[in-house]
Amino acid sequence: MNNLDLNERVMVVTGGARGIGYAVAARALRSGASVALWDIDAERLERSQKELSELGTVSTATVELTDESSIAAAVQHTLAAHGAIHVLINCAGITGGNGMTWELPPDVWRRVIDVNLIGPYLTCRAVVPHMIEQGYGRIVNIASVAGKEGNPSASHYSASKAGLIGLTKSLGKELATKNILVNAVTPAAAKTEIFDSMAPAHIEYMLSKIPMNRFLMPDEAAALIVWLSSEDCAFSTGAVFDLSGGRATY
Repeated sequence: MNNLDLNERVMVVTGGARGIGYAVAARALRSGASVALWDIDAERLERSQKELSELGTVSTATVELTDESSIAAAVQHTLAAHGAIHVLINCAGITGGNGMTWELPPDVWRRVIDVNLIGPYLTCRAVVPHMIEQGYGRIVNIASVAGKEGNPSASHYSASKAGLIGLTKSLGKELATKNILVNAVTPAAAKTEIFDSMAPAHIEYMLSKIPMNRFLMPDEAAALIVWLSSEDCAFSTGAVFDLSGGRATY
């Protein structure tokens, strides 16, 4: 494993208690970063902090990402613990289950949009002013290949991730001259606990679309995400990086 130079950098990872977020935190810690895990699951946060603290400095904040006051409190807690926020990884997300668009309840549809799109907007809104003040930042939004292609039985999830790609492109342009780079990755399905909220038929559908005939592993995602979080990523912003095993065609 090649380690990048994240020495003296502070990384916030939303949804960092498990899955891809956890893998990103571990990879960043091995590369010298300090990490703040933001997650809604306080019990899992405690366990993940204990495990990851063997690799470096880890703080936690229990955060409801659709609540501005909760995010503001997490920002202040992180700044008090670490002194800065250099990197923001918007990894938290939900699927909302599966169903035809006309059958999905409006409250479920709205909740997926709130968590997967409004949440990253709110975290960026809270963190970007601190990055502007310090003259440096890296933001990586974890979208999905579903946001580019649209998955049947997942219109809410697909729409939320398409919106996140649009947010990435707009914010990247807005910050392009401020040494703050904003990029997105669009993974195909990764084998994480998020599968627990999906129908088996939908999981099989996603696998059938991947030419490599396997699911993404979290450590593979972390390798690209952590590079996008580093100074080695210097001329990409507003960009979308595929992690699709050959599925993506544009």
